[in-house]
Amino acid sequence: MLDKVLIANRGEIALRILRACKELGIKTVAVHSKIDSDLLHVRLADESICIGPNPSAQSYLNIPAIISAAEVTDSSAIHPGYGFLAENADFAEQVENSGFAFIGPKAETIRLMGDKVSAIVAMRKAGVPTVPGSNGPVPTDENECKRIANEIGYPIIVKAAAGGGGRGMRVVHNEASLLKSISITQSEAGSYFGDSTVYMEKFLTNPRHVEVQVLADGQGNAIHLYDRDCSLQRRHQKVLEEAPAPHLDPVSRAACLQACVDACIEINYRGAGTFEFLYEDGRFYFIEMNTRVQVEHPVTEMVTGVDIVKEQLRIASGLKLSIKQEDVVLKGHAVESRINAEDSKTFMPSPGKINYFHAPGGMGVRVDSHIYSGYSVPPTYDSMIGKIICHADDRTTALKRLSNALDETFIDGIKTNIELQKELATDPHFIEGGVNIHYLEKKLGL
Repeated sequence: MLDKVLIANRGEIALRILRACKELGIKTVAVHSKIDSDLLHVRLADESICIGPNPSAQSYLNIPAIISAAEVTDSSAIHPGYGFLAENADFAEQVENSGFAFIGPKAETIRLMGDKVSAIVAMRKAGVPTVPGSNGPVPTDENECKRIANEIGYPIIVKAAAGGGGRGMRVVHNEASLLKSISITQSEAGSYFGDSTVYMEKFLTNPRHVEVQVLADGQGNAIHLYDRDCSLQRRHQKVLEEAPAPHLDPVSRAACLQACVDACIEINYRGAGTFEFLYEDGRFYFIEMNTRVQVEHPVTEMVTGVDIVKEQLRIASGLKLSIKQEDVVLKGHAVESRINAEDSKTFMPSPGKINYFHAPGGMGVRVDSHIYSGYSVPPTYDSMIGKIICHADDRTTALKRLSNALDETFIDGIKTNIELQKELATDPHFIEGGVNIHYLEKKLGL
């Protein structure tokens, strides 16, 4: 087992990693920016080191500072959490070259899946269902571009190969605007990601966002932990998630779950990962793979009983998976609301001091949050301040528990999106299950 883990992240995920380490008897090192010295995990860690000023580029994205902190504390491994450097292949490579275990996949796997073109090729080879598309970068020949687009069928979407976060993508409805859209997206991709490669895919008009959670040990063993529905999104940012995904075609679902496991074996995957799909008319279409633990991992943990972060730590220690596929049994339903420090109507960030915080409780209620009364939310980072997760024997009861938990949550001093979350938990269309990825934006009039 690992001796000491450096947590290269902040907020609720850093606290989540610390708790898992404590359960396994692993010592912890918290690295933090100057403004984050009062974070809960910093206070609770065995050791803490300030690695730089407040801006992310000078602290949480500062690779030399993080590796130096690992060296001076004699850490044996680094956990990147999510965001920041979690899917940075160069970081993973430098961590392992410096003699530390990287708690995540190998660098070459991150590169393979980080480039959406190579990811699609790899998934197609492994038998994972994919969206009809250009099957590689768009060609330089204009007529060939038009031919491929016509073959896929309009509307299509042009995407940056290195894209993410909702940037570097453009929907094209007809041939007249195709070439201009390709050119603009290429420019954006080069500007945002330093790589102007783009590809084309069929644009699905009524899709849901369904993802499959996997665990693999890099030693020939892989399992799935079933699926999640993350369709309630605003500008490609998830707002509310649930597990398992409701109303899926059982045959298509079983085939997709198995294909994801097979793909993990094929690419020799190591650690926790997520296959993201668009789901429409009973069919799955692969869009990308996240090579890290995800924000919404708790809903999967609640319905399977598997501690995903602890499994990550075991795998990074060189151990084989502690569970087999037949051990993974779905129990009940779980829903998760992301709580952000932002205005519920305008979505403007609302940093500042929390005068009073009261967390909800009761049967089946889990709160993953780093905030406390007196804590100041900095303006520097992402606005998410926690997650409220509710689990029950069935979906209806889980949603009722979520609604009650949101009513019980009091955060004074800053604005939050709790009012929006209350509205979503009682929304009749969402309660029916199976809303598409456009539902929330249409509801909000965006």
